[in-house]
Amino acid sequence: MGAGEDDVVVDVEGRHLRLRRLEKVLYPATGTTKAEVVAYVTAVAPALLAQVRGRPLTRRRWPDGVTGGSFFEKGVPRGAPDWLRTVELESLGSTRGRGTVRYPLVDDLAGLVWLADLAALELHVPQWRVGPRGGVRHPDRLVVDLDPGQGAGLAECAEVARAARERLEADGLRCHPVTSGSKGLQLYAPVSGAQGADVLRSYARRLAEGLERDRPDLVVSRVTKTRRGGRVLLDWSQNDAGRTTVAPYSPRGRHRPCAAAPRTWAELEDPGSLRQLTLAEVADRHARDGDLLAALGPGAEPGPRVPTR
Repeated sequence: MGAGEDDVVVDVEGRHLRLRRLEKVLYPATGTTKAEVVAYVTAVAPALLAQVRGRPLTRRRWPDGVTGGSFFEKGVPRGAPDWLRTVELESLGSTRGRGTVRYPLVDDLAGLVWLADLAALELHVPQWRVGPRGGVRHPDRLVVDLDPGQGAGLAECAEVARAARERLEADGLRCHPVTSGSKGLQLYAPVSGAQGADVLRSYARRLAEGLERDRPDLVVSRVTKTRRGGRVLLDWSQNDAGRTTVAPYSPRGRHRPCAAAPRTWAELEDPGSLRQLTLAEVADRHARDGDLLAALGPGAEPGPRVPTR
């Protein structure tokens, strides 16, 4: 359906959306346009929706492309479609405890396309979901966030990930690696949903401190810049109820058009060739291999409880 000279109205699964300036370049280094970002989120929609469905979305937007300024947006913006599901919650992140925010809940492809049209390249979510009536549930996944310091990279992150995997599996937790699309990677493990965020946060902290004791040359458990050189920070605080992590399959607002990409453990066994993947590569892998994080989606079998000591 036609609209103005610079915009178009499209039908997305029965919902009409006005998309503006689809040929606008969002990643100047590669000439990647908004239309290509829309095509990407459409291609991976089933898997991306499985990661964000039911989770309040904080977005990072680059209205002038990744070489322009960006800003984080929590609340529902003006002009949001009336069919968008929302939830009123205490503000997440650094403003937690300073009032409530009406967050969007994106449950369908139309919602993803709407976000792409706003140049909301990064989608950040907590490790918990809200119920049908808006109640906050316990976390349904544990995240191990690995952030390399100066002089370290994905190879070091992969080494830490393999060590973390051994400990998690010893506790009955099956984890799945995701390269972040930026510098590091995350491990996600489904959990029971019967324990609070404080329990998961404490467990992740013990994991980080244990790895730091065993590998002080490689792992740090605290954000101390003077100790980060050549090491990997295991950021256990990402499991706090008020923290968010970039969603798997989300694009990233970096120099190149990369995405948070689910990986196989075989890939982490060859860290020399490990790199961040572009939107096109992630879409191709999803078409070929399906969703590597199906075990983390809604309706998947719950994971185990984490040990409390």
